[in-house]
Amino acid sequence: MTDATATPRAGGSVIGALWGATHPGPTLVVTVLSLALGIAAGVEPGRLALLVVAVFAGQVSVGLSNDAIDGARDAAVGRADKPIAGGAVSPERALGVAVGAVAVALALSAPLGLGFLAAHAVALASAWAYNAGLKSTPFSIVPFLLSFGLFPSFATLALAHPALAPPWASLAGAALGAAVHLTNVVRDLDDDRRTGVRGLPHRLGARVSVLVAAVGIVVGAIAVLVGPGGGVSVWGAVFFAAVSVVALATAVVALVRPPGRLVFQLTMLAALLLAMQLVFA
Repeated sequence: MTDATATPRAGGSVIGALWGATHPGPTLVVTVLSLALGIAAGVEPGRLALLVVAVFAGQVSVGLSNDAIDGARDAAVGRADKPIAGGAVSPERALGVAVGAVAVALALSAPLGLGFLAAHAVALASAWAYNAGLKSTPFSIVPFLLSFGLFPSFATLALAHPALAPPWASLAGAALGAAVHLTNVVRDLDDDRRTGVRGLPHRLGARVSVLVAAVGIVVGAIAVLVGPGGGVSVWGAVFFAAVSVVALATAVVALVRPPGRLVFQLTMLAALLLAMQLVFA
């Protein structure tokens, strides 16, 4: 473990290392999804900007806290690709920036109303609780169900006349979160076991985790297809078909070969299609 004044590796920078420790891909995907849902819900530009930047700051805090807390564990299994484990930035510095990012996220959430502030605070507390220890329990999926289940309500709570998202949208969000959790750790199961992490996917096993994730995504897609009422639109049918085909392909691959990076990529594709289906709905 490095100290708070550790210098970054040659050719790098502290800012670049911190950004690399935020889990940039998921951070940007969630931020863009908040933008898309906000536009679809009709959030006015000024409030939409606050929504997107607040979500971005919150995701930065979640990613940084994850890698800061796991720094020693990642180093123990040789994860030199991770900036903190590789010594490019200290866990203390990353955790300090993560706390600052939480403060920014909540400060930007407050002008959007008490409902939005409360929902965002609960989602962030849930994510931090996962990072702090829930990941090693049978309840590791709960933060994902809660945070992603609340996520569609971010857009509707940011409206001038706020309201919670309809139940079918929350169900789709929860299904999306479950799929992300159940498949995200598939590639790291062995490393996690070596360092004492035994969350729900570790207890279910890789193959069962992927199959449950695929079924969950289809359930979410069905909820989005029929939940709004008023008949099925062409785009709704197209996205539902696409989600179902990719989810089926994921299940078949998981059954015929040991689950690895391909099933993760397929599940993330199905999850992205589900997210787009939700936006169009």
